[in-house]
Amino acid sequence: MSLTSQYIQKARAILDVAEQQTEAIQQAAQWFSQTILAGRMVHLFGSGHSRIMVEEMWPRYGSFPGFNPIVELSLSFHNLVVGANGQRQAMFLENVPGLADRILRNYDLSEQDSALVISSSGCNVVPIEMAEIFQQRGVKVVALITRQHAEKSTSKRQDGKKLTDFADLVLDTGAPVGDAMIDVPDLDTPVSPGSTVGGAVIVNCIKAEVAGLLTQAGHPPRVLSAANVVGTDRAVTLFESAYDEHAHRLAKLYEHVGFPSYVSERTDW
Repeated sequence: MSLTSQYIQKARAILDVAEQQTEAIQQAAQWFSQTILAGRMVHLFGSGHSRIMVEEMWPRYGSFPGFNPIVELSLSFHNLVVGANGQRQAMFLENVPGLADRILRNYDLSEQDSALVISSSGCNVVPIEMAEIFQQRGVKVVALITRQHAEKSTSKRQDGKKLTDFADLVLDTGAPVGDAMIDVPDLDTPVSPGSTVGGAVIVNCIKAEVAGLLTQAGHPPRVLSAANVVGTDRAVTLFESAYDEHAHRLAKLYEHVGFPSYVSERTDW
């Protein structure tokens, strides 16, 4: 069997793992749709290459507003590799205690919110602390990890806790320990990771389920759509209205930042 065929075969097995989680995916979609129907946002966070799943969720074709992509360049700007803004710094920063608190200090969180935190190992400090703070603020947390890899990994937190310790629901990308899936003859280290395949499948399943629930509730989402599918005028209208909706939802996350909690109940500001 060719190496290409081997990877595709393993990717098909990942699809099976995703399908086996249908009930959990639907539960995540229930929470996320409730957040969006309440006029709030689903917070998305991933450091390192987990950023890919954040951007897969929103904004892109076939996506819709209601999601707050929290992407820190210092944790995920990988293309320079070395030198200024290099990978070594990013890998160091994603294990700095307290950084998650500084990130979330920018937002006025609500118990109506929900969150998707992505981390293949579930063992780096910043995503763990993000989930911990979300839970402390009454936000439902869905964790997307690579279960086999996470179970064999050691937490970078001093207390040994992992992302799964601060999750209300855990989803699995289905990739193997170490992520890389292909053994090349005469090469002693495997290549070609699989967590991105599984992660992208799962977030798009969630997206589809959320769109279905919003539509059933009488609030069909404004979906970013290609001109060659809906026509140029309709595509422009959808893009503009979706971006405007995102701005309006995001404004609510900034409105009461820094005020005492009781101030958020006032209407005369």
